Amino acid sequence: MSMSDAPGSASVNAREAYEAAMGSRIESDGITLGPWASDDLRNDPRHLAFVLGRYKFCAKMLAGKQRVLEVGCGDALGLPLVAQSVGHVHAVDWDQRQLDGNAERLSHLTNVTYGLHDFNEAPTAQTFDAIYWVDVIEHIEPEREECFLDNLMACLEPGGVMVTGTPNITAADYASAQSKIHHINLKSFDELRETMQARFENVFMFGMNDEVLHTGFGPMSHYVWSVAAGPRTR
Repeated sequence: MSMSDAPGSASVNAREAYEAAMGSRIESDGITLGPWASDDLRNDPRHLAFVLGRYKFCAKMLAGKQRVLEVGCGDALGLPLVAQSVGHVHAVDWDQRQLDGNAERLSHLTNVTYGLHDFNEAPTAQTFDAIYWVDVIEHIEPEREECFLDNLMACLEPGGVMVTGTPNITAADYASAQSKIHHINLKSFDELRETMQARFENVFMFGMNDEVLHTGFGPMSHYVWSVAAGPRTR
């Protein structure tokens, strides 16, 4: 039997196969990266892989949820990953410039809306099946954390889920100078768990090193996650 007769083989040469696969992709418009992702691509491209890994985790945890809130969406690098897995995402941030840029760059996402909102001040008017916030809690002033979390909880349906991701305080010695400046509320693995256990019946903890998710020793995790379900009645 010749190679061309083998099961699954195509009767085209490599160039034809390439052109068929490329198709209209070569003509499609490119998508510009936002300011944070662009800076990463220039100065620390590996970090892009780490960030996308974090949003892939959120997408997997929230798959099938219909009304999802992203808190502190920034330049929305990982938003398409979550939008692909859920019914609708409402992405909020306190910087209108970020929201305007996102709406322009990601106009192809038909199940995403944007809103200017600061959870230091109030909850949103609508409620959601799930909330995720990635690299946000470490930027909240410690004395305002309780208020911020109370406002988040007010937006979550009784059976809702909250996914929280943040750098581990045990990894702070290895953080960049820029991170050290604006990470003002870092938590350990145990501290994040305790924070969420005060508000949820069920809290599941994970660690992450680079883009690798695991359930290993908490203090050795560069990044920590909580997946919390069943909001407590307070």
